[in-house]
Amino acid sequence: MEARTVLGAAIGTVGAAVLGNRLLKRRASEFENPLPGIERTYRWRGIEVTYTVAGDPADPDVLLCHGIHAGASSHEFEPIVEQLSENYRVFAVDLPGFGRSERPPLIYSPTLYAEFIRDFAADVTDEPIVVATSLTGAFAADAAGETETEHLVLICPTDETTTERPWLRTLVRTPIVGTTLFNLLASKPSIRYFYDRDGYYDADRISEEEVEYAWKSAHQPGARYAPASFTAGTLDPDFDLQTELAALDVPVTLVWGRDAELVPLREGRDLAEAADLELVVIDYSTMLPHAEHPDKFVEYLSAELPRAER
Repeated sequence: MEARTVLGAAIGTVGAAVLGNRLLKRRASEFENPLPGIERTYRWRGIEVTYTVAGDPADPDVLLCHGIHAGASSHEFEPIVEQLSENYRVFAVDLPGFGRSERPPLIYSPTLYAEFIRDFAADVTDEPIVVATSLTGAFAADAAGETETEHLVLICPTDETTTERPWLRTLVRTPIVGTTLFNLLASKPSIRYFYDRDGYYDADRISEEEVEYAWKSAHQPGARYAPASFTAGTLDPDFDLQTELAALDVPVTLVWGRDAELVPLREGRDLAEAADLELVVIDYSTMLPHAEHPDKFVEYLSAELPRAER
């Protein structure tokens, strides 16, 4: 009798998890592009990648590459796209496995993302200014050595996130248990906690729209595959970012939130000093200074890139 009771409870738990996962997927089905501009697709190695383009084709190209987390997408740049498009031709891309791009069950790796940025920049843009945040900054630095890049702007870049645990990636990729765990990780309270802890200095600046969009992004089909690699630490590149940046011929500007804790300002100063780079510090911000203070960010960006000024 006890065995039957345990078995029945297990079956009930699994059934509840499956039903809950389906309901969450259904609730997140309406997932529109919130950015101003024209949405296009770029087919890369069989993956349909979505990006938004805005601005005058005669202006310098800017490629925006979002950071990596459960609800990541090009929506991260929504506060600055319209302003940037006044003086730049802006390309805001949803990286493979995120946003409105396809999310096949690949083993996502740092090499995959570096090669994607390299190929997208070469095939879609013309000598772009590449703006990349957090871990994607390391991918962009890797790609910059093989592409014609006008300038590299890295926002709180890092090459190390956590200890590598491949077993965790395998667990998160499993159909029922993995989906359930990922849905907990990507719940609205978890997303808001992430933005409050690491994204924004002022929690009042975290909009419900931003949390809602990140939540919907994290509940699209296949949404757990790319974050599974991130959570397991297997998206960290195997090179030293400081060495990589020092070897580049491309001009590089670092942008840092003064109050960042996950990737603290002292790391930015060390990186700038070691690689002889320009460092721009934005007050009252953490990991997303471009989202929290878009006017300041665009102002600093224009000052660093006089070529784009009218």
